[in-house]
Amino acid sequence: MRKSLFFVSSILSLLSYDVFGQQDKKPNILFIAVDDLKPIMGCYGNKLIKTPNIDRLAKMGTMFSNNYCQQSVCGPTRASLMTGMRPDHTKVWDLKTQMRDVNPDIVTLPQYLLTQGYNAVGTGKIFHPSSAIKKIDPVSWNLPYLEAQPGDYANGLGKPANNQYQKPENRAFFLVKRERVKQEDDDMPTSIKGPSIENYDVPDDAYEDGVITLKAKAQMVKMHKDQKPFFLAVGYHKPHLPFVAPKKYWDMYDRAAMPLASFQEHAENAPEIAYHRSGELRNYTDIPAFAMFNEPGNHLRLKAEKQLELIHGYYAAVSYMDAQVGILLNTLDSLGTLNNTIIVLWGDHGWHLGDHDLWEKHTNLEQATRAPLIIAAPGMKAGPTGALSEHVDIFPTLCDLASVPVPRHLQGKSLKPVMQNKKAAVKEFAMSQYPRKLSKVEMTKKQYASNAMMGYSMRTDKYRFTMWLNDFTSNDAFNEGKVYATELYDYAADPLEKKNVVDEKAYAKDAAALRKKMIEFLKTQEKK
Repeated sequence: MRKSLFFVSSILSLLSYDVFGQQDKKPNILFIAVDDLKPIMGCYGNKLIKTPNIDRLAKMGTMFSNNYCQQSVCGPTRASLMTGMRPDHTKVWDLKTQMRDVNPDIVTLPQYLLTQGYNAVGTGKIFHPSSAIKKIDPVSWNLPYLEAQPGDYANGLGKPANNQYQKPENRAFFLVKRERVKQEDDDMPTSIKGPSIENYDVPDDAYEDGVITLKAKAQMVKMHKDQKPFFLAVGYHKPHLPFVAPKKYWDMYDRAAMPLASFQEHAENAPEIAYHRSGELRNYTDIPAFAMFNEPGNHLRLKAEKQLELIHGYYAAVSYMDAQVGILLNTLDSLGTLNNTIIVLWGDHGWHLGDHDLWEKHTNLEQATRAPLIIAAPGMKAGPTGALSEHVDIFPTLCDLASVPVPRHLQGKSLKPVMQNKKAAVKEFAMSQYPRKLSKVEMTKKQYASNAMMGYSMRTDKYRFTMWLNDFTSNDAFNEGKVYATELYDYAADPLEKKNVVDEKAYAKDAAALRKKMIEFLKTQEKK
């Protein structure tokens, strides 16, 4: 039975604060979460993709070009971001653990803002459903959660089949009772998969992202009349697989122009545990015909024609989502509240689009851990920054920008100093982590009693140092005997992570320094 310390008085008694000052009129907060969005929008330097609305937001605020998630899979990274605490504290490392089962008194960002005079309401995917009570963590909101209903979809189409598909032949696939598939990666451990894409000539609100945009728009108009400031969280599903978008967004692109990953091999000298078999993608019905399953190890070897189609689909889905962001920005503008609203847009993690022969997320590599973050706020100058930032920094930053007390227990840091001075820095490294399981053969070889592994990855301006440890989390006392493998990548010399240089003499000094820094960090997280 879950504890129920969810009352406002309980929250206030549990927390202690740093006060950064108050203001009479608190700004509204529009909190935009995007599933599986990697930083490839126009504002991040991609000249092919069409994202005019996110680019507009970037011109209004601060674009964090070196932002990193705490774990590159939906449930853990969202639980971490929403609480300002790292995965080893939330104890959510997978898509099976309910956040409040293991941490009943943990406080989320909207839950805390309720104590500071805010109304809080959400729509779409904010928490991963498996990580939150009733999929939404009801205690985080004081206004009814805005759920998409069957009658909300355009042209009487109704709710998409499997929450994804509107094309008749795809809908028909789900009319047949099918067994759930257990896949190798843990994004949706047991689920029914259809095709990996859908290109269909329908309006935006034929799919859920279009519907929740209209609900969010109506809610903004309604809350504009309220005296209390609002925290409105809008969680977009795309570009998560399957790559589903109305035809007009597919038509924006020439498939032949899609950029195939230039490096599609595993890094030289890298441990195999750093990779996976792209199990999330494999289970879509149209993938096996284009994959080569006979190669040993963590490989997919997807044929180029399918790679191009998937990348095309990803770009189309991003542009579809971008159009929804435009509706939100235009609504704020029309209400005259754009300049009194903090707007934050984040992707929950990155996404591999064929690099290292990888698809999806689920790694500690750059393409999976680097995630977009844009924050616009009243009084803050616009412009990009290369300062390192993390998802755990979002909670304290929004409190600081809204001039409400910042809970002292948070493990992130406010990024407001960076927003005020784009050359400033508030941290020297960002941390990510990812769990794995060893094979029985490897367990026996290493004489391990457990197959549980955790890889901790430290990203500095130049390097990524990763340490894989057996049967260990940072709640435990560090033990050198737990170290299974290490990795070091030099992004100045090797931006594509082609070679693990951790054992090279030329990097011995830097590798030793980063190893020491890693161990020091792990010890600061240890439960005393």
